[in-house]
Amino acid sequence: MDATTVREGLTLFVADKAGADEVQIENLARLSGGASRETWSFDARISRGGTVETIEAIFRCDPIPGQPTMPGRELEYHLIKAAWDNGVVVPEPLWDGDDRFGVKFFTMRRVPGETLGGRLVRGEQYTAARELVPQQLAQSLARIHHVAAAGHPELARLPGPEPGKSPALAELDHYEQAYRQAAPNPHPIFELAFRWCHQNLPDVPQSVLVHGDYRLGNFIFGEEGLRGVIDWELAHWGDPMEDIGWLAVRSWRFGGKQPMAGVGDREAFFRAYEAAGGLPVDRERIRFWELYGNLRWGVITITQAVTYLSGRSKSVELASIGRRTAETEWELLNLLEGKGD
Repeated sequence: MDATTVREGLTLFVADKAGADEVQIENLARLSGGASRETWSFDARISRGGTVETIEAIFRCDPIPGQPTMPGRELEYHLIKAAWDNGVVVPEPLWDGDDRFGVKFFTMRRVPGETLGGRLVRGEQYTAARELVPQQLAQSLARIHHVAAAGHPELARLPGPEPGKSPALAELDHYEQAYRQAAPNPHPIFELAFRWCHQNLPDVPQSVLVHGDYRLGNFIFGEEGLRGVIDWELAHWGDPMEDIGWLAVRSWRFGGKQPMAGVGDREAFFRAYEAAGGLPVDRERIRFWELYGNLRWGVITITQAVTYLSGRSKSVELASIGRRTAETEWELLNLLEGKGD
């Protein structure tokens, strides 16, 4: 969407939700990143009953009318609200959207800070944060995994395994199907990795809320550490160890020497997660999910490249992501040979 459309729509939307006499939208700017949605930053100057309040906020929407992402912005709002209510460090959800933009959207309070993974890993100003972030991430992840389905019926529409089906098999089937449909060229290493995953499916005794993209790059941090977990569009019901394995995927370390988000030790993270009330850590299941996570990211690099090459999107970000498939193949070879760290 263009800035004029967003500004005019937000003016009316915020006035309606806030019961305002007048609303002025200021400092509107589209943020970079996020190929699967649009994200805009804005300040809402709200006049109401003789008082003036300024809310610093974020507007997030699906990018293409008629093609909602999954879980989409409506469910993302409810996810953030459920997490907020459960003590997860997330931006405060403000208002769920309506149909005025032709796409699903919502607003949340803006949290200042940094999201670029390389800056956490290497920035001198984040020396203290590097010591704090692993434990903070472990604590928030434990709280995510304790969001109860019974208390949040609006989350029943999230993807999850069919009754009696392994969460791991459900995820594996989803991405294998995407790979079979999208891959324009053969990838023998992916074939080997899919075979290994089918042969090593973990036995999962529980299905919990899984963030689905819990990694460095998808949380806001400052010099004091974690400020907000974001990017919930891949949330689903599944194995809690999936989130831990994904956090350890090499691509999400951004050059960091430690496996957990590039800055944390595995065992220390596991202890912090369990101490915060997380489910018992199963190291073999985490190994499965880390290897699967590299495979999953490899499939995503292919599908996003195909989206660009097909003309459905002209995002240069999608094109550049498509060049990273070889990275995942190299890492998969190492993990299959037991050389991962």
